[in-house]
Amino acid sequence: MRSNSETPVSSGAYKAASLPGEAVINPTREAWDAPVTDRVILTFTLPDYKSLCRLAQPASPPRYIYNCALREGAWEDKPLTLTAPALGAPYAVMLLEKLIALGARMVLALGWCGSLQPGLAIGDLVLPQAAVSTEGTSRHYPLEDGAPMAPDQDLYRLLRQEISAADTAWQEGTVWSTDGFYRETVELVTRYQAQGILGVDMEMSALFTVGRFRQVPVAGLLVVSDELATLSWQPGYRSERFRRARGQAARLVLAAAAAWGGGHA
Repeated sequence: MRSNSETPVSSGAYKAASLPGEAVINPTREAWDAPVTDRVILTFTLPDYKSLCRLAQPASPPRYIYNCALREGAWEDKPLTLTAPALGAPYAVMLLEKLIALGARMVLALGWCGSLQPGLAIGDLVLPQAAVSTEGTSRHYPLEDGAPMAPDQDLYRLLRQEISAADTAWQEGTVWSTDGFYRETVELVTRYQAQGILGVDMEMSALFTVGRFRQVPVAGLLVVSDELATLSWQPGYRSERFRRARGQAARLVLAAAAAWGGGHA
């Protein structure tokens, strides 16, 4: 879903932090941890998680990692793991790291975003092809200078293929990820709007960065939940169009996960 750092990354390129050395704490599979499937769908809200569970029909009760529920289901006979709610970049990255340690080989993120552009309405879908960051988590994962904050391209293309075949309004482009939901200021919204950035969320830049750092494919899909383009907040969380779009986005993410060819089955 959806900071105001002193040095925002406005080009979509990753500017590596000076953080040499090995981590003291590393993500591992503990003796009590059950593995996850190769395919994982990570969500940030319980409503999306519940929608995915209704569709994928998990047979077992949920288990929990960092208070996030995990359940195994299937789509088109492909096993997958569903998890939520990991709201915000730090939480989402903690969960992503653990999921990778437990066997995730592909992660698709499903979330919401605020629209920054007049032509992007509540209930439209946004396919992020890059992200800019004012969240504070990405800088702890140094990549090569100039490396873009972007999804895995093969996974991105799978999602794009599914969305292109659907009867839905959608756009692809760059999103802005922030830690400060209540600090999406007029100055920042105006700046990123002028750069053509489509929307604002809270996780995508960090998830893309960690996916690259750990060399695990990560991509995402967002549903427009509110509008900021007029510099007056227009929430649409309770609208019927948003509700329908969330259901459609869940199906699209499931279809892309099933179509992914890197799994074992």
